[in-house]
Amino acid sequence: MSSMIGVGKAWEGRIVDGKFPLRKWLGGSDRSVVFLTERGGNGPRNAAIKVIPTEVFSADNIDQTAQLSRWANTAKLSHPHLIRLFESGRAQIDGNNFLYVVMEYAEENLAQILPQRPLSPEEVKEMLPPAAEALAYLHQAGLAHGHIKPSNIMAVADQLKLSSDSLRKSGERDKQAPSGYLAPEVVATGPTPRADVWSFGEMLIAVLTQHEPAIEKRSDAEVAIPYVPQPFYGIARQCLRMNPKQRCTMNKILGKPEVQETAPEGAFEKPDRATRGKAWLVAPVIAVLILFVVWIGYGSRRHSVPPAETHPTESPAAASVPPIQSTAPPETSATPAPASIAKGKVIQEVSPDISPTARKTISGHVKVSVHVSVDTSGKVSEAMLVSAGPSKYFASQALAAARRWKFSPPQLGGKNASSEWTLRFQFGRTSTEVSPAETKP
Repeated sequence: MSSMIGVGKAWEGRIVDGKFPLRKWLGGSDRSVVFLTERGGNGPRNAAIKVIPTEVFSADNIDQTAQLSRWANTAKLSHPHLIRLFESGRAQIDGNNFLYVVMEYAEENLAQILPQRPLSPEEVKEMLPPAAEALAYLHQAGLAHGHIKPSNIMAVADQLKLSSDSLRKSGERDKQAPSGYLAPEVVATGPTPRADVWSFGEMLIAVLTQHEPAIEKRSDAEVAIPYVPQPFYGIARQCLRMNPKQRCTMNKILGKPEVQETAPEGAFEKPDRATRGKAWLVAPVIAVLILFVVWIGYGSRRHSVPPAETHPTESPAAASVPPIQSTAPPETSATPAPASIAKGKVIQEVSPDISPTARKTISGHVKVSVHVSVDTSGKVSEAMLVSAGPSKYFASQALAAARRWKFSPPQLGGKNASSEWTLRFQFGRTSTEVSPAETKP
């Protein structure tokens, strides 16, 4: 079978190895295809199964038995931010031979988010520690990931995880498909921990700029990279060194002591210390980044990223403005009674249209404030952002929704009056809340 392109729904309903039904096509390429499947026994019932023609391994000079052994050894690894492998084996479909691997099912990957928007610095702060922890764990075991890129940064429930079906011992050759994320020396050396560090730096720039970076060589040691906010620019510069020995390590990024990266025989055995649970949440993310900034000598506070739950200060336009009362002229003995005011009301509330994929990227809450001017008919005549929050995508959706709100105009002296409102949107993973406040009259 020369290509897996076009397999798709044609295989839905088939059973692999007599026990793994192909429930739903999830994606694929000319080299493999992935389906939703089910598994028995302990652990999650839903899983993903990747099916690869044996001729792919022959073309890449990869021994099939050795590959099955790698998958079996990977299944023994335990880290909360690595996709778990369950089973692997051989199968036949329509007379064609395949290898398959069954793994933890991920709802989405980072490559699905980037076409819609880049990640905000706040979101990258959430992503960086678990990815670095998983890589540090692999490197301590003498392993290399070899394929660090957005499509291999995955979400399983509320956890970020790295793919694990391509792990190799450091320096073990593997035919790599062309990718802008590969370190320049990989063709000669094979995947290594320091090559993973390069890919990590490339990936960091990609998620902040929404573009696969085009790294330009400046000298034998330096490369020119696009500017991204600090401290991420400093981290990327330490990752993207032409000389692998001059690159930082994942432990440096995490502010941890250095450990041996090259393990002896039996490198697929677990390191003595395996991170379990959500250990990366124990230490504040910002503290990790500050440690790294100190290490690279970047001390300026101008570029520090605010904590994720810091609420931006709103401009004066968002504050409540009390009614202005006129003062009677000194020569007038009687003060006229102020005109009666009846407050306006919201009569049509429009919720922003947020895609499920974008909503799953939220950690905590995303807050956006919009100031709207309302004419005497109750329609929005103008809308402007007061506080855009960390994401252009959510700010844009909030602004678009605010323009469609309708109001019952306030009554001033028995007549319809124009008004101004502040709409405070709070986006969460499962819902959107809006708090409207009339600021004028």
